[in-house]
Amino acid sequence: MMNLLLVIRVDAALACAVLLGLAAGTRLSAADPPQATITNGQIRLKLFLPDAKNGYYRGTRFDWSGVIGSLEYEGHDYYGPWFDKVDPSVHDYRYAGPEIIGSPCSGAVGPVEEFGTNGTALGWDEAKVGETFIKIGVGVLRKDKVDYDYVKQYEIVDPGKWTVKQHRDSVEFAQELTDPSSGYGYIYRKTVRLIEGKAEMVLEHSLKNTGHRPIRSTVYNHNFLVLDKQPPGPDFTITVPFQIRSSRPPNPELAEIRGNQIVYLKALQNEDMVETPVEGFGDSPKDNEIRIENRKVGAGMRINGDRPLSSFNLWSIRTVLAMEPFIAMSIDPGKEFTWKVTYQYYTLPSNSK
Repeated sequence: MMNLLLVIRVDAALACAVLLGLAAGTRLSAADPPQATITNGQIRLKLFLPDAKNGYYRGTRFDWSGVIGSLEYEGHDYYGPWFDKVDPSVHDYRYAGPEIIGSPCSGAVGPVEEFGTNGTALGWDEAKVGETFIKIGVGVLRKDKVDYDYVKQYEIVDPGKWTVKQHRDSVEFAQELTDPSSGYGYIYRKTVRLIEGKAEMVLEHSLKNTGHRPIRSTVYNHNFLVLDKQPPGPDFTITVPFQIRSSRPPNPELAEIRGNQIVYLKALQNEDMVETPVEGFGDSPKDNEIRIENRKVGAGMRINGDRPLSSFNLWSIRTVLAMEPFIAMSIDPGKEFTWKVTYQYYTLPSNSK
């Protein structure tokens, strides 16, 4: 069994150099970024590793751990780029003829996670311009204006200390971070694990508060699904355990809600977008379940979280379908919060195609 230990410590000078490179137009995706491949015999998984100099993802939006570039099962690939390239001059993403250009902060792949506090980030509201705030899973960042922008690339003051342990069928990530100026500190652990004998992946998390201020946060998984590069459309069906309500229903020409399902009425193309808040869930973790199937390719997936939902959203464009479940956490100093998300991958019977 492979057991690789990698410790990454990046100082502020290097972090600044990375940002200067981005500002100069350097592509975010390195030619050969640090990565790991794991397997349990059924699933083959490629992960990109956190690296402030050469990492595939170096934005200040998403958690740097467990960025999954590919998951292959029974001839199907569930993840990969939904954009054609990354450009630091882009805000979020934009269309350029046949191409989609992502920003450094939004240009992530797979089931990546983002932490937030009150619609901003941890410590943002208390920090003055020029002081620091925290993006969990990224590091200590510099506040440079009054209004928070989740897709802006902020200066990384301290990315903390990353530790990565690779095994045959799992990768363990840990980030230790302390920011004396804001009073926040934590140890964040995440393990991407393939379950023996099953077409199943589990994301195991823990967040321990090592600072002297409470951590109030939400975390959601963007779940950038690009199943066999199929455009979201009538071949896809999204199912949840509850009857869906929405305060902002999807464009009726593109998709509609039918009971506990969301269905597409046409394949998304050009600049089509289907986005809607998914409401109607209760306070039980049983409602934190998503099933997505595609009849054309004959494959599907089921996502289960072990914590109650705090909010839920669907976002999709022509290259990607993203169901985004949010959970809330409140962690007092010295305490620890854990959560787990299970992904099951499967093929459909031939008569379902």
